[in-house]
Amino acid sequence: MTNDEFDLLDELYFLQSYQYLKSSLQWEDHKLLENLAQLLEKGWIRCYAAPESEIFDALPLTDKGKTYYYLATKEGLLNHNTL
Repeated sequence: MTNDEFDLLDELYFLQSYQYLKSSLQWEDHKLLENLAQLLEKGWIRCYAAPESEIFDALPLTDKGKTYYYLATKEGLLNHNTL
């Protein structure tokens, strides 16, 4: 797990909007979308179109990633907490 992935997972214990993540982490869009995509590929986060509407085919995030919500999975939280 990279430091960026760790920092991002730290924000995803609860469902968070893209805009919240961008504001909280103060990352550029490219960096945030890239890290979100990496965590999605690992199965460490889930992606939602709305708070109760999970998206199962969100990749690539370049198209609509800025409109989504994100939440860490159990696997993601376990990996985050073992460091």
